[in-house]
Amino acid sequence: MSDLTFTPSDPYALEKELRHVQALMQLEQKEDLEQFKLKNAKASIAERQQRGLTWYPVTITKEDIGFGGKIVLELERPAGQQGLHLFQVGKNASLFGNVSGRAATDRPTLSGVITSVRRNKLLLATTKEDLPDWVLEGGKLGIDLTFDEVSYREMDYALGKVMGAYGDRLAELRDVLLGAKEARFRDEKVEDLYYPSPLNESQLAAVRHVMAAQDVAIIHGPPGTGKTTTLVQAILETIRRERRVLVCAPSNTAVDLLTEKLAERGVNVIRMGNPSRVSDLLLEHTLDAQVFAHKSYNELRSMRQTAEQYREMAGKYVRNFGYEEQQQRRQLKEDARLLFQQADDLERYITEDLLEQVQVITCTLVGASNRNIRHLTYETVFIDEAAQALEPGCWIPIAKAKRVVLAGDHHQLPPTVKSEKAARDGLRETLFEKCIKRQPATARMLTVQYRMHEQIMEFNSEQFYDGQLVAHDTVRHAGLDAYDLSFAPDLPVEFLDTAGFGFQEITIPESRSTANPEEADLLLKRLAQLLEPYDPAEHEEDLLTIGVIAPYRAQINYLKDAIEGNDELAGLMEHRMLSVGTVDSFQGQERDIIAITLTRSNSHGEIGFLSDIRRMNVGMTRARKKLLLVGDSSTLSAHPFFKAMLEYIERIGGYRSAWELQD
Repeated sequence: MSDLTFTPSDPYALEKELRHVQALMQLEQKEDLEQFKLKNAKASIAERQQRGLTWYPVTITKEDIGFGGKIVLELERPAGQQGLHLFQVGKNASLFGNVSGRAATDRPTLSGVITSVRRNKLLLATTKEDLPDWVLEGGKLGIDLTFDEVSYREMDYALGKVMGAYGDRLAELRDVLLGAKEARFRDEKVEDLYYPSPLNESQLAAVRHVMAAQDVAIIHGPPGTGKTTTLVQAILETIRRERRVLVCAPSNTAVDLLTEKLAERGVNVIRMGNPSRVSDLLLEHTLDAQVFAHKSYNELRSMRQTAEQYREMAGKYVRNFGYEEQQQRRQLKEDARLLFQQADDLERYITEDLLEQVQVITCTLVGASNRNIRHLTYETVFIDEAAQALEPGCWIPIAKAKRVVLAGDHHQLPPTVKSEKAARDGLRETLFEKCIKRQPATARMLTVQYRMHEQIMEFNSEQFYDGQLVAHDTVRHAGLDAYDLSFAPDLPVEFLDTAGFGFQEITIPESRSTANPEEADLLLKRLAQLLEPYDPAEHEEDLLTIGVIAPYRAQINYLKDAIEGNDELAGLMEHRMLSVGTVDSFQGQERDIIAITLTRSNSHGEIGFLSDIRRMNVGMTRARKKLLLVGDSSTLSAHPFFKAMLEYIERIGGYRSAWELQD
């Protein structure tokens, strides 16, 4: 945590705080760039391919003209290369020519942004209007992911804007969000809500709170409490009163989900940037699709085609031509240039026409600076997953707002920070966290959860949410035995204690990761035993879903290998009923059964980053019907959170020694 403590009495406190955040962000950028360079500088093409950072060789299968007359290339890698990769929509990448005799650092490159990825094909929107000669010379081509400087540049620019704000709306919002000025609210009126909805009382209270807020409102949504549903309702109520709002989130997945939910409710919504999910409903609401559907699009396409024909005709005059042909070539090139320019103007007009009529624009935080919407301002900006967003990222959309609504849960996973020093000094502390601590009156917490059996919920409710969570009737007693009687009797929460078994953790020095193979085997043995009476054929419409979570990559790798050697469990994995991953990979998801191997077992009571209890909150609350925990109580109980957890599990009768399983 930062040494810098906010003191409202200091007139320069906010400026100091924001300068500190800016310095941490620069540290983070430096570390990110270093890690990127380290991974890539000395790596051969084959190594980069293995890491998922390069496709090689690629062939150009299609060439199109995109926005602004820039070339868009469709690239394809060989069908045999179906390995995992990190290419995704919105990432910066560059096409390179593997010219013989040239060092890797001296390869010719063509930069661009990935706009589509489908199996072995991707689209690269380049920055050029013509392809360079080396692309056409027939040498082998490849494509590399490149470092993303745009996000850092936009965050830095937004921070500068916030620090420099004086006497305007941004200055007021900054002061409210950071606790220097009291947030204002109108009187909340029940009859103010227009849209009919099945929301519960705490969700309705949150929506009314959003409508009453004049500056800032926070929807605090613990696991399973219907945060997205509540947020969508608040957006629907807002667009009744306001012409156009901006809805953002730090991840593409969250933006996609909100776009789909709003579109389902009949909202005129445009998704800026490129979605990561490819659903027809979502694609229909992208800016590109809306441009294609516009009444003036045929005219635009016709202009571009004619311009392209002129350019091709001009290119045919290559050798042995006189003055007249030269003039004709010049004229054709000029006509093509003017037509492309007119097409760009028309595309700008179409875009502005669409944005003029839209009710909701959705995008990522950095996407709020997209050139098509950069100039727009909004009455209200909504930021979902705000407790997972770096503070500088949040200021990008806030700088365009008169009012801000944040949604999230600061007791779940914080944002990812690559620089340990920046994380330690406060970069992990989000704007959401600062605001909810300094201005508690801005927040309304959702209290009814629809996911978990009440015994799975209860401990986390006490630890993180002041015991305020209530299990809805539909899930309160919905354990495995309610799903299928063959599971009865069952414990919704079970802790299998390996203390005294001598299952020692192993640290793998190269990766600084930890594994505990014997504990992993015990967990899988218990899982197989638990699933013995289960017959998937009887539940074709409602198959059980199982998640196995471990805090360390080395333990996950061991589990995956062990599952492969177990026919029954491997079959479940094949049918996508069973998945294995870290807590981070399960954020925002849920499973009927969650099994967690806590891994740490040593004589010093060292638990490493298990002490980040927010991770445990996320891991435990993914479970709907059954939570199975396996660990060494003697190591874990040195930490107050785990001590309290063991006491709770013992109180509800869920504690078992691993000896019982051996017997």
